[in-house]
Amino acid sequence: MDIEKPNGIFIVTGPTGSGKTTTLYSVLRRINTIDSKLLTAEEPVEYNVDGIVQVPIDARAGNTFAKVLRAFLRQDPDIMMIGEIRDLETAEIAVQAALTGHFVFSTLHTNDAAGAVMRLVDMNVAPYLLSSTLEAVLGQRLVRTVCRECKQAYEPDDEQLDRLEMTREQIGGRPFYFGRGCKTCNGTGYKGRKGVFEYLRMSNPLRELINNRAPTLVIREKARELGMRTMREDGIRSILDGYTTVDEVLRYT
Repeated sequence: MDIEKPNGIFIVTGPTGSGKTTTLYSVLRRINTIDSKLLTAEEPVEYNVDGIVQVPIDARAGNTFAKVLRAFLRQDPDIMMIGEIRDLETAEIAVQAALTGHFVFSTLHTNDAAGAVMRLVDMNVAPYLLSSTLEAVLGQRLVRTVCRECKQAYEPDDEQLDRLEMTREQIGGRPFYFGRGCKTCNGTGYKGRKGVFEYLRMSNPLRELINNRAPTLVIREKARELGMRTMREDGIRSILDGYTTVDEVLRYT
């Protein structure tokens, strides 16, 4: 698995409130073993996890991401988590850590997984360093799920299919669902949330595109050619599986 490699960078991207931090903590819990040293720099520390050294960032007290991360490197950790890569200095430290045998997890605010690559290049991270250290980017959103108590099936009309850029042959006669509204969901038709994702795994063709400073669209299309499922496609799968609605997927992807 990409998260269990000895060194590299793993990025989770999405807007505020899309569950990036929760995803990263789930990953850290998965790889947190007795023989590994995990350090995190966060603003603020949102979850307390046994076995992990967690340092809150406080710029007013002089504890900036850059200062804390430099201190981390002197402690020779196996894994580091950076709450967010916001500037070139933090990005360069993350790259340097990956080059010297550490695995780095972090987040970025971009619209999709491919956009994270050019965001780092725009920060003036050298493309050849980025291509040699970046292992994967996970893009994600949270969509509301249809209430199970008032869930009802229906046949989508042509307008909805056009908005999703799908044909009736593609949905194969499967129904779509919506919530009528009940006491359980306070009349909204929705209860709970689920993630929709896209996972960009680095490969030699993608590394070559990064080295050539290819635009986001080119990287995205090459990743799709190599098998990446986009967030919109993952959202459509959630619609067909009865988890969410057309409006939710179109709103967030």
